[in-house]
Amino acid sequence: MTQPAPPAGIAAQLASARAVLDHHLGGALQALYLFGSAVDGGLKPHSDIDLLAIVDGPLAEPARRGLMTGLLAVSAWPGTQASCRALEVTVLALGEVVPWRYPPRRELQFGEWLRDDLRAGRFEPAMPDPDLAILLTKARRHSISLFGPPAAALFDPVPAADFARALADTTAQWSEPSDWQGDERNVALALARIWFSVATGGIASKDAAAAWALERLPRQHRPVLAHARDTYLGGLPDGLADRPESMAAFVGHVKAAIGKAFTQDP
Repeated sequence: MTQPAPPAGIAAQLASARAVLDHHLGGALQALYLFGSAVDGGLKPHSDIDLLAIVDGPLAEPARRGLMTGLLAVSAWPGTQASCRALEVTVLALGEVVPWRYPPRRELQFGEWLRDDLRAGRFEPAMPDPDLAILLTKARRHSISLFGPPAAALFDPVPAADFARALADTTAQWSEPSDWQGDERNVALALARIWFSVATGGIASKDAAAAWALERLPRQHRPVLAHARDTYLGGLPDGLADRPESMAAFVGHVKAAIGKAFTQDP
């Protein structure tokens, strides 16, 4: 079956990102997938371009550092350049996810939130990442192979129990204001998506999950999520840092709702 083509508006940036990956990974690159909003729900003004690269084994430190710094030249902070979006690139060694185990280890993850650290020479090591259970589930369901076999053919399905564990482990990382400071919008939308997934067993785009959650939130917590959704869709700056008490109350309520949903069947 013929797969859809990537959105034309990001074709040039995808080619640039692929060139950086080829340069630093060479023959180690086994597959490359475009997933996320570019193929499921549509790119919004502040949407990242999500790429999943599969390599044949652990990366040597020079390759890791070279790739991370090389990607800086083909990525931009959301909303700052008309022709260049933020990239989020995850690199996995195939043997870390086939056969499946939890939590799998990621070789690296590049994103604009790391720009200052990378410029200062601070690089994250390879590490276990529970969120990969969610990422691989998304990639198997909706992705475009830019190189290599389809994701559904390369990876086994993530067991439902491990998908649920990943949702719980991801939710647990947001326990106090310092955990979401500076990233309020993305955390609010991520919590809405997790709540949707735990309650329904499905995966929804950020705006679709927000619409679902808004129908279930008490009135006092709706403004936080509505603001997060509207600024995401409209490409406007995140203003939730100016509402710390409301944001904390929202996080507390949704985490409690997620916990309750875990005790119920979707």
